[in-house]
Amino acid sequence: MITPRITVVGSLNMDIVVSMKRMPKIGETIHGEEVHYIPGGKGANQALGCARLTADTRMIGCVGQDMFGETLLQQMKDNGIGLDGLEAVQGRMTGTAHISHTPDNNCIVVVPGANESCTAAYVRERKVAIQTANIVMAQLEVPLEAVMEAFTLAKSGGALTILNPAPARPLPEGLLQLTDYMTPNETEWELISGTDDQDENRLASSIAEFQNRYGCNVIVTRGEKGASYTVDGKLATFRAPAVKPVDTTGAGDSFNAALAFALAQGKPMHDAVSFAVTAASLSVQKFGAQDGMPTLEEVLGTQSSD
Repeated sequence: MITPRITVVGSLNMDIVVSMKRMPKIGETIHGEEVHYIPGGKGANQALGCARLTADTRMIGCVGQDMFGETLLQQMKDNGIGLDGLEAVQGRMTGTAHISHTPDNNCIVVVPGANESCTAAYVRERKVAIQTANIVMAQLEVPLEAVMEAFTLAKSGGALTILNPAPARPLPEGLLQLTDYMTPNETEWELISGTDDQDENRLASSIAEFQNRYGCNVIVTRGEKGASYTVDGKLATFRAPAVKPVDTTGAGDSFNAALAFALAQGKPMHDAVSFAVTAASLSVQKFGAQDGMPTLEEVLGTQSSD
């Protein structure tokens, strides 16, 4: 089996998770049940997910010189992720994500902190990690210029690029043309494509139109529905297995990590999406985005038992 070389350019945050039975209404105060401090950030989650699947994983990003930063760097080290692309930036606080968690859902507010120090120049100084990778993956919790630079370097080195466009924002055409695979969720896809209330036919046509315009493959993650893409203009959906979720926070990150792993092994789209949906379904059955990332054995075992 080929060992994928994956480089993730992205965020490292400390997740401050407050668990509650339901979300408060606007202006309402309710009692929470627990608070947890959990290593997170979309970039770090995806890097750890890749490493858990046995990929040779490197990460490029920034933390602050504080207790949260020390914890995040140790978490990366403990999971076999190289620290060469990471730096504790003086005078900056480590990024934080403030997560309101219920048994069925979550909502998140991110404070970037040191993640804003991951600039184009910072990425350029670490270009070897990008140009020697099979897959370069990024999100939008670091400056857009860093993502642009990373994907430019990736294409010059022959790597495939995966953009997880979260948090959602308008994207420049230049970035889209550097992107081989884009993985929005349904809400993000509505913003990016400019369409809403999409039924199956409209989703298929919006994906096909976007792919024809920009040349990048679009895979829309759809929660319990699984993930959808198009084949010859028709919608193909790999449905998620029915599971009882404990924490959905890292599902999208697990999906992206597994997709990158499968694509780096040369798997065709159907097999890669199947593998990624299975990984995501396993991730929601444990608490914490990073603790929930499945191992390769767990994903393959689940697929073989289906």
